[in-house]
Amino acid sequence: MVSMKDIALRCGVSVATVSKALNGQQDISEATRERVLNAAKELGYTANSAARALKTNRTYNLGILFVDLQNSGFMHEYFASTLNFFRIESEKRGYDICFINSNVGLMGRDYLQHAKYRGVDGVVIVCADFQDPLVRELAHSGLPVVTIDHAYHNRTAILSDNVDGMMTLVRFVYGKGHRRIAYIHGNPTSVTESRVAGFYKACEELGIQVPDAYMGACEYHEPASCYEATEKMLALPERPDCIFFSDDYAYIGGVRAIRDAGLRIPEDISVVGYDGIHMAKVVSPRITTWEQNTEEIGRLAAEKLIERIENPRTALPEHIVVHGRLLEGETVRELPAAQAGEAAQRGTGNDA
Repeated sequence: MVSMKDIALRCGVSVATVSKALNGQQDISEATRERVLNAAKELGYTANSAARALKTNRTYNLGILFVDLQNSGFMHEYFASTLNFFRIESEKRGYDICFINSNVGLMGRDYLQHAKYRGVDGVVIVCADFQDPLVRELAHSGLPVVTIDHAYHNRTAILSDNVDGMMTLVRFVYGKGHRRIAYIHGNPTSVTESRVAGFYKACEELGIQVPDAYMGACEYHEPASCYEATEKMLALPERPDCIFFSDDYAYIGGVRAIRDAGLRIPEDISVVGYDGIHMAKVVSPRITTWEQNTEEIGRLAAEKLIERIENPRTALPEHIVVHGRLLEGETVRELPAAQAGEAAQRGTGNDA
């Protein structure tokens, strides 16, 4: 059986250097790491996970808590992409992943019990009801935990720039002459709160009054729900000239409602999405949207979780905001100056 000593002899390095290379540690050169990994592959080296766990008191297994609130599974491209990059970074650093839930076998377990049963070294909470007592119990347990898009006190969180993203979108459509701007946001979550706050903040800074009727709600990633909310928006005595949708996938329902009403995008009404998923870049017309940086979110979540596992005394809790970018598509029309002025005049004093 090939050992680390055999690899060390092949490469002319110490066993400690071989161990660092195989375990993804950063204090060796990339050239040495590549040489060691190539030699291990040529010799047919297979790590003994049980021996490694016994030696390090770690299982090199990371738990993922993903509670599918919308029953969309991994069809939700934002989560699928984020988890994929989390997996890639974890594996690069020598860790496996598994999912944590409360329904395994015949015996129900809460999330913390399942994490302990799996023997994971730490958990990333990707999607969940963050106010659920069982989720909070896991987040505040002794296990290293990193959350995505929700910040607990004294816990590391990786946050998408939902406030700045929404403010940038509002400023963009304002620059195109739009003043009657409506927002069909998602169901209540910390993400929704941030986006709604960003929407109102940008509108206030630009002097745009937002009637209550211009604020609607639908389920995230749910076209049928977005269709109904859009229908209500279009039935207003004075419909908006631009509608923000909760996300790019729900946008499908909004577009259908607009077309069923005999309207064209963007000639009759402009629309904006959120997330920047692949679909937004290939549909016609291409959606103007905010692209979240799922690669950086997933990578940082893995990096910071492993950092807390391997360096518990020095890894301080931090809230890291990951910035995205505006994707200008074909769904926002530039209004003539006169028309924009008329829209602004009609928008003032409308408190319906």
